[in-house]
Amino acid sequence: MSETIDKETFSFQTEVGQLLEIVAGSLYSNREVFLRELVSNASDACDKLRYAALTDASLAPSQDLAITLEFDTRAKTLSISDNGIGMNHADLLETLGTIAKSGTGAFMEALKADEVDAPGLIGQFGVGFYSAFMVSTKVDVLTRKAGEDEAWLWSSDGKGSFTIEPAQRETSGTTVTLHLKKDAKEFAEDARIRHIIKTYSEHISFPVKLGDETLNAAEALWTRPTKDITKEQYTEFYRHSSHAFDEPWHVMHNKVEGTLNHTSLLFVPTAQPFDLFDAERKSHVKLFVNRVFISETTKDLLPAYLRFLRGIVDSQDLSLNVSREMLQSDPKLAKIKSQVTKKVLSELKKKATKEPEDYAKFWNNFGAVLKEGLVEDAALRDRIVEICRFASTGEVGLASLSDYVSRMKEGQDAIFYIAGEDAAKLAQSPHLEGFKAKGVEVLLLSDNVDEFWLQHITEFDGKPLKSITRGAADLDEIKTGEDANEEDKSDDADLADLIAAIKEELGETVKDVRPSKRLTDSPVCLIADEGDMDVNLERLLKRHGQLEHGMPRVLELNPTHAMITTLAERAQAESASDDTLLKDAAHLLLDQARIVEGENPTDPSEFARRLGTVMERAFTTSQ
Repeated sequence: MSETIDKETFSFQTEVGQLLEIVAGSLYSNREVFLRELVSNASDACDKLRYAALTDASLAPSQDLAITLEFDTRAKTLSISDNGIGMNHADLLETLGTIAKSGTGAFMEALKADEVDAPGLIGQFGVGFYSAFMVSTKVDVLTRKAGEDEAWLWSSDGKGSFTIEPAQRETSGTTVTLHLKKDAKEFAEDARIRHIIKTYSEHISFPVKLGDETLNAAEALWTRPTKDITKEQYTEFYRHSSHAFDEPWHVMHNKVEGTLNHTSLLFVPTAQPFDLFDAERKSHVKLFVNRVFISETTKDLLPAYLRFLRGIVDSQDLSLNVSREMLQSDPKLAKIKSQVTKKVLSELKKKATKEPEDYAKFWNNFGAVLKEGLVEDAALRDRIVEICRFASTGEVGLASLSDYVSRMKEGQDAIFYIAGEDAAKLAQSPHLEGFKAKGVEVLLLSDNVDEFWLQHITEFDGKPLKSITRGAADLDEIKTGEDANEEDKSDDADLADLIAAIKEELGETVKDVRPSKRLTDSPVCLIADEGDMDVNLERLLKRHGQLEHGMPRVLELNPTHAMITTLAERAQAESASDDTLLKDAAHLLLDQARIVEGENPTDPSEFARRLGTVMERAFTTSQ
């Protein structure tokens, strides 16, 4: 290594600088978690080297892989060392100078909103190393990458910049040395360190040593019988393997023996991981072969719609001496994927059936992701739809499709739904008025994926799924107790002349104008005609640039609304063809229907002019 290379100084990514200011100000009340994070990072480094050595014997460590702790009470320092994969200059810049892009914005937004408990922030957003600055005035990282000769020293006081300079290290691996703050000297004490390791790192599968003594069991937790594992041990393994701080919502520990042996220890988080909706849709379940770590992002280990899961899958029957790319096409792995996926869906069905209120918490976090399986996994579509839950206008709480069918009214032959972007806004839609009046339940579908799975599932239990914003509202055949004495009663106005006048004025802007059977309170609404694309799907495709122009829609008029009946009378007059107010009203009704849908008026300036004219006429007439 050349002696002429000097120490280099770099500035942290802006968001890291902001993060470190928060961390340095004691984001946590429970600061001891920094040691768990650093020991977990060291464990990951050992896992990576063990895998790399499988295909490159020159990388095999000269000593058993282990994590070593050293402290100096007088100097107030604590070091965490490993003989794992190590880092080079580029790794240091990428790993310790930035935060993953997807996590940065989410982390800062969570802080601003103050919606997430502080102790969960760092783990939830993937920035565990920086927790070292909670207890340190300075952090040094001495590291050497396996297979390379150069060693490097990374140093920072966490105040906006860091340095990297050439250094000396005999073996590959990393040593993180913390120069402890005055109020953190307890972390340079023997008893305190032992307690932390016992509490948080007992399950790590590499020895964690203090001097010559191993502090943990150094045994892969998933290899032990479930009856011998406590809830606390499961929780700490979840936190270690996921770098998370919440508790798992559900634990699934299963061992399969037969023609293909494998063990899975999977966790459903309580909180949404920061990258849940990333476009890459990466899996974060680690694949092991005979307790040897292979990969954390194996695409064919679990389907993308289960990417919220954390944990491990370990098999004795997969080959170690193949590349990760070859492994992904291994038929044995495909079989493991199928078995594990079915088991997860079975476990979720049990929770949904036995603990519906608790399951609702899961659904609110991960339902939008799980529903992707309705589009992507035709083989398991029926199993997935059984555990799907939906907001509705019916009983309080989430409903399954089976629940909905059991509550259908006499004469009702379809499962009705309305799709949009916000369930609360959907619940106020005028399209619902006639259904509410009849006591007919309507599902409120507000996830983007809803429009796409509805292209694959068009019926359930023999009942077609029907959008209430498309086609006629088939409410006449649905009878309720209140209908008995009102079958012949009708206050509907004759709208023929008004409809003709509106059609003439609006022309091709609308596909049709017709009386409505779905409206009881609002004067107008827009719907897609039968056979046309649903309103919400059209909106989604336009937003994503997949559709330039939508189809004209049908304008429905409420024949019992006072404004419509007044306009109907006006349209019957001999002078209706020259009535400028009637023409303005036609455009205003269309714009009103657009606004209710969350859209802009056809022509904002004309909308304002027409509204002003109508209001002026109204005030003048009333005087």
